[in-house]
Amino acid sequence: MIKILTDSVASIPADAAREAGIDVITLYVNRDGRELAALADNVVVKIPTMVEGLAATKALSEEGIPVNMTLCFSVPQAIMAARAGARYISPFVGRFDDIAEDGISQLADVVAAVNNYDFGHDVEIIAASVRSANHVTQAALMGADIATVPFAALKKCVQHPLTDRGLDAFMKDWEKVQQA
Repeated sequence: MIKILTDSVASIPADAAREAGIDVITLYVNRDGRELAALADNVVVKIPTMVEGLAATKALSEEGIPVNMTLCFSVPQAIMAARAGARYISPFVGRFDDIAEDGISQLADVVAAVNNYDFGHDVEIIAASVRSANHVTQAALMGADIATVPFAALKKCVQHPLTDRGLDAFMKDWEKVQQA
């Protein structure tokens, strides 16, 4: 899967775009969504969770174009994204932690709420802004479908002190075998 964040409006605040007379939905759907989706069959258009994004997601999903609604921070946002036709929804875990709130709890609420409904299409939850091995573990245990994990966190997922000790013991045992 290739995910591409639409760029024509991503840097323009929606309010400023509206004041300037820019039709944000048209930009998302026509210019970004359709053009990006035409690049390859495995392109998923990434759209922020906002009013215009929901409308664009509805239009694109009705055309069979998969959408990842990103910057999702609440259960109502996630449900609206799924109802609009989003194939993927990305709740941000680490950004809650950044403001001293429990990102894992927020993710758990989104996973539980989305799994309560049949939206008539597949909806997968992408645990985004994952920062630690614990985030990966908790996301997996609660049933998040996918996680976007930076390489530093992936390395921490592989490392474990008991693995290191076990490897050291194996190496010492091997040395004994070679000396025998």
